[in-house]
Amino acid sequence: MLQDSLTIRYYQRLSDNLVELWNRGYRFDDLRLYLDGYLSALRHASVLEPYQINRLEEEITRYIYDPSNFDAVMPEPDYR
Repeated sequence: MLQDSLTIRYYQRLSDNLVELWNRGYRFDDLRLYLDGYLSALRHASVLEPYQINRLEEEITRYIYDPSNFDAVMPEPDYR
């Protein structure tokens, strides 16, 4: 579980961007490349401590491999 507010903010940005890319037609290989580049940029910029980036990587990797995060939401029919 992420506890640092800045790390949580990066997690939220990443997860939102991954879903947006998925909806645009990109697939898991593309998402993984995006994720790797994003994490590499965070490491290079030294915005987070290395242990925070590793924890972020673990959490977002778990997110990316959960297919329920990329299911299309179907509206429920209105039976009035």
